[in-house]
Amino acid sequence: MMARHAVPGRLDWIGLRATRLAPIDVVDTAGLTESGLEGDHGRAGKRAVTLIQAEHLAVIAALSGRAEVRPAQLRRNLVISGLNLLAIRKGLICVGAVALEIHGPCPPCTRMEEELGSGGYNAMRGHGGWYASVVTPGRINLDDTVATS
Repeated sequence: MMARHAVPGRLDWIGLRATRLAPIDVVDTAGLTESGLEGDHGRAGKRAVTLIQAEHLAVIAALSGRAEVRPAQLRRNLVISGLNLLAIRKGLICVGAVALEIHGPCPPCTRMEEELGSGGYNAMRGHGGWYASVVTPGRINLDDTVATS
């Protein structure tokens, strides 16, 4: 029961940050190594890649009093739709041929106050996404299927 999901997910968005405070470069495809996304400043190991559920964008928008929130504002690497990432914590997901291990929640940073306005930090709490390590490197593309492994 815990391993079953109603439908597979989908990779909706890919964002890279060349340095910590750099603007997000939105791409259609990206390579992943054990250290993370090529062209991203991410940290090797458990925090190599950050993910957020597409379904949480509307929640964050509502809680921050905005009509919408764009993925680049939240500074995560991947937006995944169709899967409850919380249900996969400490488990593996496959994004196309790439395998990621989801380790823990990715808390918001103080930049959310700049991006989303006053209260933006708290609007993201509990909805800030997840961090993951790369188990099987490879290439990902928009619209890749995301499934549990």
